[in-house]
Amino acid sequence: MRHRCSLQEEQRIPDGMGGHRQEWVELRKVWAEVALPTGRISNIAEQLTAVVTAEIRCRPAADLVPGRLLVVRGTAYRIEAALPDNTNSMMRLLCSSVAHP
Repeated sequence: MRHRCSLQEEQRIPDGMGGHRQEWVELRKVWAEVALPTGRISNIAEQLTAVVTAEIRCRPAADLVPGRLLVVRGTAYRIEAALPDNTNSMMRLLCSSVAHP
């Protein structure tokens, strides 16, 4: 576990005029290991898009759920699946890279 990551969740923030806006808010810091980054080109909406996937290993926690982001050294990864190992001592997060606002 050598990477210090930021676990983030999209939340509704009041804008002060009766409405709200969606923002990514940091929940906490997580120690993790980023492994097996791979890339591919996908045809999405008639455009070629580069998609980077990674496997991130960390200690199990209830807040590591699909849909949240892990930001590692400026790169944002969306958690697609959270898979605990057989002894529940380590969790594998299958992630894909996303643009982070």
